[in-house]
Amino acid sequence: MPHHTDIAIRDESIRLGQLLKLAGLVDDGGLARLVIANGEVRVDGEVETRRGAQIRVGQVVQYADQTVRITAQ
Repeated sequence: MPHHTDIAIRDESIRLGQLLKLAGLVDDGGLARLVIANGEVRVDGEVETRRGAQIRVGQVVQYADQTVRITAQ
């Protein structure tokens, strides 16, 4: 069963690699880079391969069986 989490950010956006670490979906930046480059991460249902992609409030990120929604802090 998929797991859904809301993650609040202070700024208007956060880089995808940072978000994966903040949400606890990956342990470190190296793993974040790898899973993003391998096309394993989706943003709003679309594969995202840019680690530096800006993720904004309201967007949904999926990796493995985890789903994270970005909210304002």
